[in-house]
Amino acid sequence: MAQEPSCLLRAAMIQSSPEITFRHPLNPDSEVHLRMLSRATGMQRAGVSVGRLAPGRESFIYHFHRHQEEWIYILSGRGVAEIGDESFEVGAGDFMGFTAPSPGHSLRNPFDQDLVYLMGGESTNFEVGVFPRHGKRAIFDGDSAHIVDDGDLTPFTPRAK
Repeated sequence: MAQEPSCLLRAAMIQSSPEITFRHPLNPDSEVHLRMLSRATGMQRAGVSVGRLAPGRESFIYHFHRHQEEWIYILSGRGVAEIGDESFEVGAGDFMGFTAPSPGHSLRNPFDQDLVYLMGGESTNFEVGVFPRHGKRAIFDGDSAHIVDDGDLTPFTPRAK
């Protein structure tokens, strides 16, 4: 029997892979458990993960991306998606696609069962995530990331030669 290619992740492999727990530093209710699918296959230009939110938890923080598109597809459970100034109950089979720049959004689980979803988007070396309710931004540059206060940013106009 041929050895399976590294681009194929079987369901059993995904289920047995360790979950990475992420907590957003600006949101004490943030605790999402992730299984990185695309990285496990060597993909570099798109990110795809399985996310799991336990009851009472939130994924990240209300945010939007300046340059990268993002999407979420609910696999099981229920949650509340905040998009712009409105909240929507979401459940299995619901899809959210966020263009760049997108409306602000966040996902939380106020219900009594885990919320499980696929999430993904572009994976580029540079990105700016905006946290409009906190007056902060995350600047991603290669392998480094920094959170800065909007008030500390100094605008400038590059001069043409």
